[in-house]
Amino acid sequence: MKIALGNDHHGVDVKNRIISYLDKRNIEYINFGTDTKDSVDYIVYAKKVCKSIQNKECDLGILICGTGIGMSIAANKFKSIRCGKVNNMEEARLTKEHNMSNVMALSEKIENLEEVLDAYLNTDYSKEERHKRRIREIKEVENNG
Repeated sequence: MKIALGNDHHGVDVKNRIISYLDKRNIEYINFGTDTKDSVDYIVYAKKVCKSIQNKECDLGILICGTGIGMSIAANKFKSIRCGKVNNMEEARLTKEHNMSNVMALSEKIENLEEVLDAYLNTDYSKEERHKRRIREIKEVENNG
């Protein structure tokens, strides 16, 4: 598994905590985010992460900005990207399991970061037909408007 990381200036500290988490677990990643707190446009980094997933360079993505909302909105504009804005462990698990999210967006104020990461990275996509059906319906909207 390889994780794409993207962040704006608000997400530098959280990203560095995520990198430490991934390093401890020997999980590969690519840091597409900024490493400074100079103001940048989050969309640039959402695009890099989403493109890396579309071209199969990375398997999953994690985006961080001030609220996680802007990153989530931007990410969900990309074909085949399903990004969930996550605040806690349950949402991390459910966005991956039920919505088959391949990107997770976080706020710079995320609490229980390690537990959220564990929940997201260790959850498999649902095998239940109702969840698969809903993803097919989302893909249909994505392809046909």
